[in-house]
Amino acid sequence: MATILNIETSGSVCSAALTSEGMILAHREDFEGRNHAALLSDFIKHCLDYGNERSLKPDAIAVSMGPGSYTGLRIGLSEGKGLAYALDVPMIGVKTLELMATRVMFSVDGIDPDTVFIPMVDARRMEVYTAAYDFALTELVVPQPMILDGTCFAELKASGRPLLYFGSGAAKAQEFFADCPTARFVPDVEPLAVDMVALAERAYARRDFIDTAYSTPLYLKDFQATTPKNKVL
Repeated sequence: MATILNIETSGSVCSAALTSEGMILAHREDFEGRNHAALLSDFIKHCLDYGNERSLKPDAIAVSMGPGSYTGLRIGLSEGKGLAYALDVPMIGVKTLELMATRVMFSVDGIDPDTVFIPMVDARRMEVYTAAYDFALTELVVPQPMILDGTCFAELKASGRPLLYFGSGAAKAQEFFADCPTARFVPDVEPLAVDMVALAERAYARRDFIDTAYSTPLYLKDFQATTPKNKVL
């Protein structure tokens, strides 16, 4: 097993974790808002200092790649690239929607093996970034931006399979799953660095690394800047 520094900045939570042999050695998290730029470097330093005190150097840097906050993803990936260059180690890109799905797999009791996992990252208004996975993380619905309405996930709802939907965009989807008795909303699911262990170690074992110089976040859609409203003086 590898020693991996994990960085997660795709959502409102900023987090970092040092893991080795499937165990979480050190971690830091902030749930107070989007303070990633101010906090991430200190979180990473805490994890690296813990490793240095025990003669543990990261074998790789794992970064959550999105979809999610444009600014947060850029901050996390920039920090990850800098560390990978400085430490001369490879980078691992973890897909945020898969990360959220594995978090639910490992944290919710009594899940039926036929369950479908539907992570949702909040976007503007009634839009979410979403996908659907089975227990093997096979994509049943490919990652995509989606406008929520009564037709969303119609085939999965009609299948009769248990559906778990969760994430920052899932609460506003509840009305569209109300007609599906097999669907269940799982609250309070945020992507965290401590939950990247399984995916990061799997990628390391497969030597599934991303390009340190040219990798970019998985935005799923182009960034749209907004123009501030003029203030009335």
